[in-house]
Amino acid sequence: MSDVKKAEGKLGVMVVGLGAVSSTFITGVLMARKGLTKPVGSMTQYDKIRVGKGKDAKYLKYNEIVPIADLNDIVFAAWDVYPQNAYESAINCEVLKEKDINPVKDELEKIKPLKAAFDKNYAKRLDGENVKVVKDRWDMTNQIREDIRKFKKDNNLDRVVVLWAASTEVYVPVDEKVHGTLAALEEAMKADDKEHIAPSMCYAYAALSEGAPFIMGAPNTTVDIPAMWELAEKTKMPIAGKDFKTGQTLVKSGFAPIIGTRCLGLSGWFSTNILGNRDGLVLDEPANFRTKEVSKLSTLESILVPEEQPDLYTDYYHKVRINYYPPRNDNKEGWDNIDIFGWMGYPMQIKINFLCRDSILAAPLCLDLVLLSDLAARSGRYGIQRFLSFFLKSPMHDYTKGEVPVNHLFQQYVMLKNAIREMGGYEADELID
Repeated sequence: MSDVKKAEGKLGVMVVGLGAVSSTFITGVLMARKGLTKPVGSMTQYDKIRVGKGKDAKYLKYNEIVPIADLNDIVFAAWDVYPQNAYESAINCEVLKEKDINPVKDELEKIKPLKAAFDKNYAKRLDGENVKVVKDRWDMTNQIREDIRKFKKDNNLDRVVVLWAASTEVYVPVDEKVHGTLAALEEAMKADDKEHIAPSMCYAYAALSEGAPFIMGAPNTTVDIPAMWELAEKTKMPIAGKDFKTGQTLVKSGFAPIIGTRCLGLSGWFSTNILGNRDGLVLDEPANFRTKEVSKLSTLESILVPEEQPDLYTDYYHKVRINYYPPRNDNKEGWDNIDIFGWMGYPMQIKINFLCRDSILAAPLCLDLVLLSDLAARSGRYGIQRFLSFFLKSPMHDYTKGEVPVNHLFQQYVMLKNAIREMGGYEADELID
């Protein structure tokens, strides 16, 4: 039997950023718990996992295996640089139709964004005024901690999870001197080292210090540093990241295994996106795009590995592009041109054109990551949550020990199922081959 703590009381969900993804996520949860829509795309609400073998095999939903928080027990809050409440944001972002927002208008209007911890140098294209006045990065962190404490107290919450669904920050390379240990990180925060300490790191530090799991939904370096792993271990809190796996990378992590399993060769894979929402605007800045590019490029190289099949995957060309195109708004379009070769080296091509809705794909990921991070915390799991790689574009891993991330979608799914089984008191009975 499972010895996971029950999901008793209210679960606070504090979202950094109240833009297209967050407002779509929050609206969908509020509508679903009124029975006015279905949470399609959410694994925690729909997926079934086999537990037991042979005549003892049963296929159960997640909440039949482990104690997952009920949608009715979630209370939302958000930080944002713009002062618009969740209703205004949902209307302005134009992801959802007004008729799908209005039934929960009253609840959405009550979600007014807290002042954001913001540094314009990390997102030059954003210009909001709902921003904290801070002395330094340490003060910034402490103000966020106070927000979490107040939200928890005011709403009589049992637990809180913090989710980053804000824009991609400027790329911060890992610097061992600053990011290598918790002591060095704290020292840099107190010294107001703006170059190495991104605002997102202040959110993560604050969340973990206040006993809240932290999820990084953008490709920021934030929790992908040894100092944060040390803090997560110290506070016994789960961390997950990085970057929601929504459109093109979802396709890549699912399609690349077809090429590898069939032992076909790869000459090149060119990916380009057009995107018009606030995320697209921020990524139009080269320094911000660099953060996203690193995340997107990492997927293929761990699935089609040159060292394992030198005849098939040596020297293939992999290019990723994102183009800001305002008319498309949240309806992102991803094109993939894949040059493969087969028998006797003869070339072939595959073209994939995914006309997706970015926030519609991201919203269920937000829900699953929040519920499963809360579950992990109640299960006593802390540090990097590798079983959540299924939902993320660039899964966290201990690169200091030469660990290679699992990017293969179906291997990630095995990791997810095994973790749910284990937390439910069952045997983890599938192998990652």
